[in-house]
Amino acid sequence: MTTTLITGANKGLGLETARRLVAAGHTVYIGSRNAERGRRAAERVGARTVRIDVTDDASVAAAAKAVEAEGGLDVLINNAGIESRTPDNTVPGAADVTADQMREVFETNVFGLVRVTQAFLPLLRRSSAPVIVNLSSGLASLHRVADAGTPAFAYPGVAYPASKTAVNMITVQYAKAFPAMRINAVEPGFTKTDLNGNTGVQTVEQGAEIIVRMAQADPEGPTGCYVDAEGPLPW
Repeated sequence: MTTTLITGANKGLGLETARRLVAAGHTVYIGSRNAERGRRAAERVGARTVRIDVTDDASVAAAAKAVEAEGGLDVLINNAGIESRTPDNTVPGAADVTADQMREVFETNVFGLVRVTQAFLPLLRRSSAPVIVNLSSGLASLHRVADAGTPAFAYPGVAYPASKTAVNMITVQYAKAFPAMRINAVEPGFTKTDLNGNTGVQTVEQGAEIIVRMAQADPEGPTGCYVDAEGPLPW
């Protein structure tokens, strides 16, 4: 049986991914900062739950011990992320973004991803078919953001796309370091979730498609890739 942990999974894309993977036969841990929200979400989809705050060393270490005690881990989905919008639902652009805002976003999206990955690597290395799926974004593509002919060009924010570009680099470096694992970055598309103030145009069912697909990657499948539901994306 495949055991999967999804961070930030008590709602949105994480919860839909959990639902789909439970249906596919995975034992799924819904990772949530709030234990009660995680418990309620897990009950909805038939999953387990573990409290994990990706920004806190002690919380992540405790979660790793809890999952290890229950038998180990095969798939890690680094889903937890923030965008940092202002009260009027806009993102700070280059003229307004502060170092503190950048630090806040990177703490979850980048440092949190590394913190969780490092904590669970010993468990994943014991698996016969280890997989890591990192949630990226179309805004992580330097090619797209610099191309006036793409929707990404119009996005004014700095912190979120910079953090996801960092996620892409981290993905490549981990994939090179651990060739026995399938480690990929995925772009779910502009999905309507709390992260973007529900401004997205896709449903969570649509957005979860590529996450679920890559979470079930074959041991001989691609690694070190950046993909959406249609295929590889330009870095």
